[in-house]
Amino acid sequence: MLKPLGDRVVVKPAPEEETTSGGIVLPDTAKKKPQEGQVIAIGPGKLLDNGQRAPMSVSVGDTVIYSKYGGTEITLKTEEYVVLEEDQIMAIKPVAKAAAKAAPKAKPKPKPKRKR
Repeated sequence: MLKPLGDRVVVKPAPEEETTSGGIVLPDTAKKKPQEGQVIAIGPGKLLDNGQRAPMSVSVGDTVIYSKYGGTEITLKTEEYVVLEEDQIMAIKPVAKAAAKAAPKAKPKPKPKRKR
């Protein structure tokens, strides 16, 4: 696997849509260039003037949105990746959390019996 240097990030682009919502199959020339992907590897961080490394804002496993024409596209063993500088990442997409556990329901209070 790749080990990026400095403030570089390796991203695996999300798969492109092959059909529209109406069911029309798109040819390769009509597909949009992906702007979203999952972070596969990160570098150690940018080297600052004082010799220290700036911490990276993203971590492995994050889903990010990046500049449309940013980075360098590479292919390793038929897998496509994009190597980006951290500055070219515009946002981290929030992860859909697993369904929250349902809180246990409180037992209803018994109704007091009436005296007759």
